[in-house]
Amino acid sequence: MSCNSTRCLQLLEKCKNLKQLKQAHAQAIICGLGGNNFALSRLLAFCSDPNHGSLSYAWNLFRHIQRPTLCILNTMMKAFLLNGDLANTINAYSLMLFNVSDVDAARSLFDEASVKDRGIWGAMISGYTKNSCFKEALYMFRLMQLTDVEPDEAVFASILCACAHLGALDTGIWIHRYLDKQKLPLSLRLGTGLIDMYAKCGNLNMAKKVFDEMPERDVICWNAMISGMAVQGDGERALELFREMEKAGVRPDDITFIVIFTACCYSGVVFEGIKMLDKMCNVYNIEPKSEHYGCMVDLLSRGGHLEEAVQVIQMMPNSSNPSDEAIAWRALLSACCSHGHTKLAESAAKKLAQLEHHSGAYVLLANLYAAAGKHDDAKRMRKMMKSRGVYKVPGCSSVKINGVVHEFIAGEKSHPQIAEIHLLLEKLDKQLEC
Repeated sequence: MSCNSTRCLQLLEKCKNLKQLKQAHAQAIICGLGGNNFALSRLLAFCSDPNHGSLSYAWNLFRHIQRPTLCILNTMMKAFLLNGDLANTINAYSLMLFNVSDVDAARSLFDEASVKDRGIWGAMISGYTKNSCFKEALYMFRLMQLTDVEPDEAVFASILCACAHLGALDTGIWIHRYLDKQKLPLSLRLGTGLIDMYAKCGNLNMAKKVFDEMPERDVICWNAMISGMAVQGDGERALELFREMEKAGVRPDDITFIVIFTACCYSGVVFEGIKMLDKMCNVYNIEPKSEHYGCMVDLLSRGGHLEEAVQVIQMMPNSSNPSDEAIAWRALLSACCSHGHTKLAESAAKKLAQLEHHSGAYVLLANLYAAAGKHDDAKRMRKMMKSRGVYKVPGCSSVKINGVVHEFIAGEKSHPQIAEIHLLLEKLDKQLEC
């Protein structure tokens, strides 16, 4: 640290009024200490003093901090508390939970809060959901149910999202019944959440029932229902619903066509998918993105049109995210393995290895070689994985029993009931042999 920087920090320590603080802050920025955590914490701590500080100055300063540390977050909370502004303390706290990408840090903030209102609970549950911590979101929801705080629409929307990803149908049904019992209006947000949850949990009939009962539907709602049908393998109904959407005068967006291409893919209707791509570009003037090209590669590949799929990959726009191109090459590789096209599979695997450090390409190619009787090549691929430090990611599954989500990783022995589980599996194996 330079002498000027050291002097800036010393000035911050000696500040006795707001004027001196602002001068020291300006000097800190000039010295390149505008983002220094110590300097920022000192500034906020000074502003937290109700005798000579400035809460508005502190809040304005905090809002411009892109990555606030836990210490800085706590200091800002203290500023509100010392100034007796409880309402804004809670509001700021909720906002801070949303801004913290580290869920562990957010949980620490949540646990330290002396007052936990609906906003704070909602912020924490939403934070877990947005960071794909769905199991933790459900656990937090159960804790909330033990308090006298009533969940609101935002909480229910987050939990329905978690239920959809975990397959926690019973919790989703409970929320649906609760909404009916309380005679709460089925808003677009909640209705779409219920449709998505039922569809992803495999209950398309209930998803369609909720969809039909909704007083109004936007494009997101239509997308959720069409997607549900497509993912569950009912591509024909998905395409039918898309045509109904057009008749209803709802303009599809880029997500709609990703869903439609998925439906065409699952139904194996290659020509229909090409027609839809033409409609997207020339009727709705939607510029194809890397996701659309990836879907088309998957559609063509599954239909056995491998050379055409390669041409589509070559047409893909340059993306700053290598995973976009990797998805397309992975789809092609998978199809090459299914169709036994070894030469093209080798080219796809080579390209994929350049784009990502993942076991999928090696495993698929090794399996293809083994199926073709090229066992030496299969061994070579496995040795290559080992030499390059690429390891196969173990499979993972989860099941919800009596409100508790149990996760299992292939080969694990950490579950407390693992011995009983293996005994039951052995019994099932013996019954299947009979």
